[in-house]
Amino acid sequence: MKWSLHDSLKRMPARAASFRSVFAVAEFRRIWLAHLLSIAGDQLARVALTVLVFDRTSSAGWASAAYALTFVPDLVGGALGGVADRFSRRTVMVVTDVGRAVLIALMAVPGLPLPVAVGLLFLVQLLAGPFQAARQAMLPDLLDPDRLVVGQAIISSTYQAGLVVGFGAGAAVVAGLGVPGALLIDAGTFALSALMLRFGLDRYPPSAPSHHKHPSLIAGCRLVARDRKLRWLLLIACCCGFYVVPEGLAVPVAAELGGTGALPWLLAANPVGSVLGGILLSRIPRERQVKVLGALTVASSLVLIPTGWASGLVTIVVLWTLSGVFSAHDMITQTQYSLAAPSAHRGQVIGVAIAALRAAQAAGIAAAGLLAQIFAPTTVVTVAAAAGVLVACVAGMGWSRAVSSRRGPGDHGDPVGPVGGTTPAGEHDS
Repeated sequence: MKWSLHDSLKRMPARAASFRSVFAVAEFRRIWLAHLLSIAGDQLARVALTVLVFDRTSSAGWASAAYALTFVPDLVGGALGGVADRFSRRTVMVVTDVGRAVLIALMAVPGLPLPVAVGLLFLVQLLAGPFQAARQAMLPDLLDPDRLVVGQAIISSTYQAGLVVGFGAGAAVVAGLGVPGALLIDAGTFALSALMLRFGLDRYPPSAPSHHKHPSLIAGCRLVARDRKLRWLLLIACCCGFYVVPEGLAVPVAAELGGTGALPWLLAANPVGSVLGGILLSRIPRERQVKVLGALTVASSLVLIPTGWASGLVTIVVLWTLSGVFSAHDMITQTQYSLAAPSAHRGQVIGVAIAALRAAQAAGIAAAGLLAQIFAPTTVVTVAAAAGVLVACVAGMGWSRAVSSRRGPGDHGDPVGPVGGTTPAGEHDS
């Protein structure tokens, strides 16, 4: 596949690309199916470990801690994203899938000591970082810029939908087959994904760049720091640390509202909104998406501010769902970030984003948890939202200046011009 600026401008559609045109790309279909299997596997492993810990300890506290531990490796795994530039991205995805299949199969061994099982799951989640970096780095090789943003919407919406149904489906599988049976099914999902990717994708890139033998998080940070578009896009992405606070405080907010019956509605609000927002935003032409990115980032936090004064579950669920709708701007951010990244270092730069996002989310939830010991949880959501609006305004204005000015000496790529036109962030050959 080859495309150039001239060809892209000639083929630029008057409206957004369709879902059908994206799914018409066979290699994207395989990546999406592998993504779906990965979500199922991740959720199944988390639920199985939580049940295993609870059965062994009879402690809800330890079970919750074990579940939370599964998110910690993402902070480290993002630093490994550079391997997606050192090796073929297909190879990275296949190897990490095979590794996860083996590790989860070991977890299914009867009588395995609990600390060993937790350690194995930690390694499973650690491998998710390079897998995600390789997948994200490959998408611009498969889809032209107009279809890329729709493809990103599909990937993001699939993940959010997986969160909504994952807990119930995972619990049902564990209840029906037991922990060992569920873990073996989980291992099978990763093995199937590896086979699908190995025989369904070409190698992107075909060989490792000779100058990129030792990728590191520090080198990736330097690349981001030198490119103003990447800098502002990363700050926009990290604004999620503010509007993710409702997810972290859902349990105490439900208690403040008077009962655990509110909890499922609160937990589902943001993912459902994100799916709806992804569908709506994917219908907007890419040029328009770029222009409204800053406003959507501000709105994601702005609509949460009334939470502290909301008078009931319905109002709060509506506010949190609207925040989810606006937070679907993440698909625009990821698309522009991928296009702005130097193609030979795309995995490295994406790894920086993965680590930064997880750090922002962890810091936001941790800080909110501390404040919730002093103030009402709904008040904490309002405070976090107000802070998020301020940071989002700065990030949005910086992004607007970056895309409205000409390419400067510090820019490695210029995916959008003054009116959203495409320029190559390195031509993609396959």
